[in-house]
Amino acid sequence: MEIMTILWREWIFFKRRFWKITSALIVTPLLYLVTFGFGVGSSVTVEGKSYLFYILPGIIALTTMRASYSAISMRISVSRLHEKSFEMYLISPTRMYMLTLGHVLAGAFRGMYSAFLIIATVALFGIFININFLFILTCFINSLMFACLGFLAAMIIDTHYDMNRFTSFVITPMAFLCGTFFSLGRMPYLLRSFIELLPLTHSTRLLRAITYGYKIEGFSFLVIITYTIIFYVLSVRICFEEDRA
Repeated sequence: MEIMTILWREWIFFKRRFWKITSALIVTPLLYLVTFGFGVGSSVTVEGKSYLFYILPGIIALTTMRASYSAISMRISVSRLHEKSFEMYLISPTRMYMLTLGHVLAGAFRGMYSAFLIIATVALFGIFININFLFILTCFINSLMFACLGFLAAMIIDTHYDMNRFTSFVITPMAFLCGTFFSLGRMPYLLRSFIELLPLTHSTRLLRAITYGYKIEGFSFLVIITYTIIFYVLSVRICFEEDRA
């Protein structure tokens, strides 16, 4: 019941701001596609693919990351720090794990919507990619993972300034470093080893492998599922601690 209540509230929020949300979700990835794909991509090949086709799975990965993370981190931080309405959840008989799950599912659906927008947009230009169950599942897990991270960050951080700083130091570097725009093969060993620890690296690798029929690494699935569970468990724990405070 708690999950449906939260999802319904987020659905009403989404409907009322449909065009604003949609335009915000499509502008940045469209700029990436135009600049790096149609601009640079016409003369560059990576791993035997045109650069546009190479970066498309990466753009989907980073866009679902940003959309799901931002949808939850902004909503929770505003309700906690500005509106002071999140406390109403904590003092109500709501189960904390259901409260967390409802919010992160809403964020994951926002991420899936952003993926749909990108795929539909590139289809208008005659660019089609292989979409199957594994592709959809990977997009959903990636969205759920970063929705959990957004929830966790919003519960821990106590100022809007620090929230923006977390985004700048954690989310933005992942968007550019995790194999989204280039192959990691030429990176220095130490830097590459660090990037391999980041969750978006494995989401990008999976989406690219599924899209182009490369070998799918089960280890990457294990990594993003593990990160999702860790972020979710920590989020629930923080909710319990806030409730006791």
